[in-house]
Amino acid sequence: MTDMTTRQIAQLLLGIARAQHAIVEAIESSKAGFKATHVRPVIETAARIRTNRPETLAEYPSRLLMQMLGRTAPDTETVLRDLEKLLAAPAAAQAPARAVG
Repeated sequence: MTDMTTRQIAQLLLGIARAQHAIVEAIESSKAGFKATHVRPVIETAARIRTNRPETLAEYPSRLLMQMLGRTAPDTETVLRDLEKLLAAPAAAQAPARAVG
């Protein structure tokens, strides 16, 4: 397998987010209010939008889908910049927090 570039990963993530968005919109078409009542709160939790932690790669796909659900969908260049910023972050910031107990 060849190595993927950051641009290719950005395009792949955008394609996946578009597919997820299409599914959400299809359900919203058949059941009004589904997106606001059921989908958005769950995706916000997955994206950890309300936490005071730095963004990580783990939450980025959920954050990307949240952007797709908004008024302005991100473009490849925006996703590319976001990915490069996340990939440049120190490894400690990228590691998921572990539960103590």
